[in-house]
Amino acid sequence: MDSTTIEQMIRDGMPDATVRVSGEDGTHFEAVVVSPSFEGVPTIRRHRMVYATLGSKMGNEIHALGLLTQAPSEVG
Repeated sequence: MDSTTIEQMIRDGMPDATVRVSGEDGTHFEAVVVSPSFEGVPTIRRHRMVYATLGSKMGNEIHALGLLTQAPSEVG
């Protein structure tokens, strides 16, 4: 698994999102996801929305994913 593939999976599942994923070891990644869909949504639910785009890859090919999820109004 690589960061480009994860970015694309998140974009496919959340087409309105801006996504940046990094991680060099192939199992541990960090993602910044900015989406209007996050407006007014609690952090835990935002993370679940992102995890849903990755399906069974989470916990398998993707061992760990650190997330920063923001609505556009929160970016500064």
